[in-house]
Parts: sequence; structure tokens; C-alpha cells
Amino acid sequence: MCYPSIRSERNVSMKRIIVFLLALMTALFMLAGCGTENASQGNQSATRVVKDIDGTDVTIPKDITKVADLWHANNQVVLMLGGADKLVSTTTSVQGLPWFAKVYPRIKEIPAPVKGTDVQMEEIQKLKPQVVLASNKNQIEMARNAGIPAVRVNFQDYDGLRKVINITAEVLGDKAPEMAKQYLAYLDGKIKFAEDRTKSIDDANRPSVLHIVGGDNLLKVDGDKTIINEWIRYAGGKNAITTKGSQITVTMEEIVKANPDIIIIGGTQSRKGIEAIKNDPQWASLKAVQNGRIYSNPVGTFNWDRYSAESALQILWAGQIIQPQLFNDIDLVKETKLFYKTFLHYDLSDAEAQRIIAGEGPQ
Repeated sequence: MCYPSIRSERNVSMKRIIVFLLALMTALFMLAGCGTENASQGNQSATRVVKDIDGTDVTIPKDITKVADLWHANNQVVLMLGGADKLVSTTTSVQGLPWFAKVYPRIKEIPAPVKGTDVQMEEIQKLKPQVVLASNKNQIEMARNAGIPAVRVNFQDYDGLRKVINITAEVLGDKAPEMAKQYLAYLDGKIKFAEDRTKSIDDANRPSVLHIVGGDNLLKVDGDKTIINEWIRYAGGKNAITTKGSQITVTMEEIVKANPDIIIIGGTQSRKGIEAIKNDPQWASLKAVQNGRIYSNPVGTFNWDRYSAESALQILWAGQIIQPQLFNDIDLVKETKLFYKTFLHYDLSDAEAQRIIAGEGPQ
């Protein structure tokens, strides 16, 4: 009788073990590959790309919860789009806007390592923002050099405002794109409303309007190819300054030659400027001064006249100033209250709305 040898049995067992180990290793390699692929997919889905105002693709985290906004005007856009709670850095200029602080008191508590165009990038880094929003190109470069994704936002006209609203909404995510869509429909509606009333007015019947940037410097004005020039046209006027550019400096002789029918002064120091004009003989010969048509521009969470989401209201206010007979049916107090409730989630009283329209701060 023959019996299998012990060595044969051992060989069979060894083969079985080797086959098992090979199968196990193959399975482990496959699992590891799947894990790597899933991790890669996870990393890809954790970021997204937005295109800034210059057309630059910027990769940012998918979920944005910490934003450093270094452009004064865009802080108001962030507020309107419901993203203010995401701000970890703002500017001293924004903190100095009385109505912004009234509507959103937390703005005073947010670090503000930005004064004018000067930025303390080391301080911003400590705040660990996931993205920086800025208009200044040097600030954008500084942020990117510091390893922080930076999205440039800037505009000079209504078309640029539309783009910045959409870019900022895309960065913020959540419900911001829905709010942007609602706001832009409102803005376009007000522009069409005004244009329908004034588009047939020829230049000869359009009052000339001098827009002064602020009451501290009466020779700094806004010219052609600006958002100021656009709302003057929508409201039925024409710009007294034909030189191109925003916040340009002119001479007193140029202003006298332009001889505007209406003077509008922007900013929080507008009343100071009005008093200075009334008491300065150099201005006395102007039609606007002789007819008492000098006005303070409304100031809300940002100046209505420039770089402002509230520029939608500016068109209506300017219409009442420039072509009152065409816009006297508008209840601007009601419109202002509705705007603040809808887009800034703040209930203004009639008195508060009237103070904003008059360019006055909260009491």
C-alpha cells in the first residue's frame, strides 16, 4: 500500500498559502487604488474655480466661511448678499460708515488691518481667511504671494457693478447667487424705469450736472465714462464735465466755464461743501448757486453715488433732482425702506429713510 509523502502534503499546503497570499495582496492593492482615486476625487471636489474681474481663474475652497474683504465698497456687496457673517477682515473706512454699523453692528468688531490702500498682510494671514476680495492690484499680489487665494473685484460703471455682484456671489456661495439674481433684476428694472421716462429728452433740454466727489475738496469731480455719468444720463441730465475719468481734479476756471445747472456733492462731508460754496464768491456766478440747486447726495451703508449697490436707488433720487416733473410720483422713502428690508434685512423707520436720503447719519 502506498501513502502520500509528508513532503507532498507540505508542498500542496504551501501552494495553497501562496495562492491565498497573492489573492490577498491583489485585493489590498485594488482597495488601495480605489482609496487613492477616491481621495483624489475628494481633493478635487474640495475646491472650485472662480473667474475674477480681470478674467483670472482663481482656485478657492468649495465651502467658504472666512473672507477678508479689502475693498471698502465691496463690503456692502457682501452684506447685501448675506455673507457678512463670513467676514474676518474689513477696512477702517467701512467701520467709519455710520449706516453700515447701524444695519450690521458686528462690523465694528471685525479686525480692520486695512487703511486706504495700506494693508498689513501679516495681520490678515493670522486671521486665516480662505479667500481675499480686493480691488487694488498690489493687494491682490500680496495676498497671492502669502498663499491666500485672491479674487479681484472692481468696477467703474453699471456693467462692472453687475459683474462684481455675480463674482462676489460666486465666491460666497450658499444663497448669495440667488440674492444676486434678485438684486440685478431690481437694478435693471430701475434703470429701465428711468430710461423710459428720459430717453426722448435731447441734450438741449437736459440740465448740466456737476458731481463733486466730497465736501473736503470741491475741485475733485467725476467725468465721463463713469457710473456717475451713467446715472446722470438715466435721470435726464448731462454731465457738466466732459473729461473722462472718476475723481479727477479740475480748476475753478473749468467749473466756471462749465456753469452747471445743478451741483451734487457726495460723501459724508457734503454739507460742509455746500456751505463752502455758498460762502465763496468764486462760485457765486454759477447758475446752480444762483438758483439754489446744490444738493447733498444720499449716503446709506455706502455712498449711493459710486461703487454702491444702493446705486439702484440713486437713479430714482437723481431723477427727482434733475427732472422732478418726470419723477414726482415716486415715494423715495417707501422705496428706500423696501430696499433695506429686501436686500439688507433691516427695517428702516420713515425718519431713518429720510435721513439717508438727506445724506445724514443715524441719530
